[in-house]
Amino acid sequence: MTKEKKYNHLPHTNLIGHYQFITFRTKESLDSYLKKLYNSNDIEKIKQYKMDRYLDQSQNGALLYGEVLEKIRDYYLNYDKNVFEIKALSIMPNHIHFLLKQNDNMTNVMRVLKGGAGHIVNKTLGRSGAV
Repeated sequence: MTKEKKYNHLPHTNLIGHYQFITFRTKESLDSYLKKLYNSNDIEKIKQYKMDRYLDQSQNGALLYGEVLEKIRDYYLNYDKNVFEIKALSIMPNHIHFLLKQNDNMTNVMRVLKGGAGHIVNKTLGRSGAV
């Protein structure tokens, strides 16, 4: 009997030199309603549609606006091209979409993307902790 591996986060697809579409959300945007949807018996594409629709309309975790948005955008667009090259970027109030070319290990790319944004949000808004 093999033990099924459980992830606390989604595993990364590591394809250096290839294009990746990445989305991540603020921690506060993930609430009990989403956990209920995630654990529902809906087929996967219906479940994902319901979750995306809810999250796109939700104001939970809406931290990415004004000065925060501008600083995050500038950080991403001016980051070292040896790590990633942004091809398209959309910063929404509670989530960010990227189309980028991966030029480094995906673990490092995600650390730069998520950690950098989190640092900017906390510093700009006088907060601390996970974003």
